[in-house]
Amino acid sequence: MVDADQTFVIVGGGLAGAKAAETLRAEGFTGRVILICDERDHPYERPPLSKGYLLGKEERDSVFVHEPAWYARNDIELHLGQTVDRIDRAAKTVRFGDDGTLVRYDKLLLVTGAEPRRLDIPGTDLTGVHHLRRLSHAERLRRVLAALGRDNGHLVIAGAGWIGLEVAAAAREYGAEVTVIEPAPTPLHGVLGPELGNVFAELHREHGVRFRFGVRLTEIVGQDGMVLAARTDDGEEHPAHDVLAAIGAAPRTGLAEAAGLETADPALGGGIVVDERLRTGDPDIYAAGDVASFPLALIGTRLRVEHWANALNGGPAAARSMLGRDVVHDRVPYFFSDQYDMGMEYSGWAPPGSYDEVVIRGDAGKREFIAFWVQQGRVLAGMNVNVWDVTEQIQRLVRSRSPVNIEALSDPHVPLDSLTS
Repeated sequence: MVDADQTFVIVGGGLAGAKAAETLRAEGFTGRVILICDERDHPYERPPLSKGYLLGKEERDSVFVHEPAWYARNDIELHLGQTVDRIDRAAKTVRFGDDGTLVRYDKLLLVTGAEPRRLDIPGTDLTGVHHLRRLSHAERLRRVLAALGRDNGHLVIAGAGWIGLEVAAAAREYGAEVTVIEPAPTPLHGVLGPELGNVFAELHREHGVRFRFGVRLTEIVGQDGMVLAARTDDGEEHPAHDVLAAIGAAPRTGLAEAAGLETADPALGGGIVVDERLRTGDPDIYAAGDVASFPLALIGTRLRVEHWANALNGGPAAARSMLGRDVVHDRVPYFFSDQYDMGMEYSGWAPPGSYDEVVIRGDAGKREFIAFWVQQGRVLAGMNVNVWDVTEQIQRLVRSRSPVNIEALSDPHVPLDSLTS
């Protein structure tokens, strides 16, 4: 039974945490809600950091989940620039890292997110080495890209994932020279496989990006603290004034691990282990967003999803679960990207090896198409590229788990809705 005397604590000030706080109030919870953020900025959304805000097309204030006054107006106790360094499960308290203040909770939600993986090579301490995860990173990188474009400077990007490619697109729009270093044979190889990865490679090559596939950075060369070049394991040296490490993110599970909560195998993505209701093994502790490893019955496996939609939907689901509602977090994984004049949306989950064919509906050459990853006739995932208002239909195909007619799936004249009726 939830009552006004209870205290719900949320550790983590990203989208998932802010939406969880919002949902608690929207669902009628009148107890204390304490939201603890380790950044000094109010909770914000991350997609603009590598898209509109990085490009200078969106204002800084546009990234925030709520206007600053919203928190006081909704009686949310917001602690900015504060860290939690300990959870005492027996006493049901969290401890602030700066002054040791103890806060008691009745329910605790961990939305501690993820942090950029670091390059383990010489030269990463140079001034021109960057990561992109926080608003402060994006502010700095925006200034860097503008300067590179003005001075015809070179940016080397380690990693051809979503962040690497989106920053590459932004850098080219500023006018910077860009080289992307990627150990895999294509961009986005672990997400899209080689078939669709090549579509993104050609897009970027048309805009002047240079790729070096099948190699790794081994050293960032500098002088007087500044970047001069980047070396790869094939012996080549690439000119660079700045380097972006975009080699993925690791879930911030240290707080949970120290408290004895179960975490998933790092080889499977890691994260705090939760059930379908986002509950940990402790009945009063929940986790959501980038840090949560949750079971998805739709695909029969456990996932940790770092994308915007998972935070947007996972925070509210966790809040309702904390309130005792009958909640199951079973959304089809979804993400989107914008690069140059190409926009895409992806729904589902189809890592390399899980599918036996990729079916194209439309014209891939013109970059107006839908790609479907199919296994024994069943649609595992779909990606619409410059084709809009089809996400619901694609997600219905993914959810149906029933074989479809491949010829009809590839025919743009056959309505997608008819394939699941």
